[in-house]
Amino acid sequence: MTQDSAPKPGFDPHMIEALVCPQTHSTLRYDAGRDELVSDAAGLAFPIRDGIPVMLLSEARDLNA
Repeated sequence: MTQDSAPKPGFDPHMIEALVCPQTHSTLRYDAGRDELVSDAAGLAFPIRDGIPVMLLSEARDLNA
């Protein structure tokens, strides 16, 4: 898993290492500009709210839309 830049305060970088995409079970990358975790394999981006990743498919942003 790669990171575009350091996570924002309040976000635990160890979480990135432990989380996988709920759809494909692939690794995620951190997009600091949008403050979200991206699954390139699924074409989805999961928001991080108040330092907590929201790993629900219903909350994910479709990267192909």
